[in-house]
Amino acid sequence: MENNNKLQKDKDKNFWLNVGLKMFAESTGWIAIPVVGALYLGRYLDERQNTGNLYFFSLTALAFIISCIGLGLIGMKYLKMLDQDKDKKKDNESKQ
Repeated sequence: MENNNKLQKDKDKNFWLNVGLKMFAESTGWIAIPVVGALYLGRYLDERQNTGNLYFFSLTALAFIISCIGLGLIGMKYLKMLDQDKDKKKDNESKQ
């Protein structure tokens, strides 16, 4: 029984390590991709249409908003996953 409990804890630890890495990668993607894309596209459009920094700043602000929304969605997704894991653990404990 003790050995089985230890194996379950090790599985849970490895699972959450993988989830943490996945969450880090997703959140980094939501920050980097829109911002870098907006910086390059804004610079290109400003040079092409000779508008100073209008597109550069506008698209960067839009990318910031998109990144914030994406990070919020990721946070909600992983909070739901955490709640489901808590519920599953409570159910397993009540069965024992």
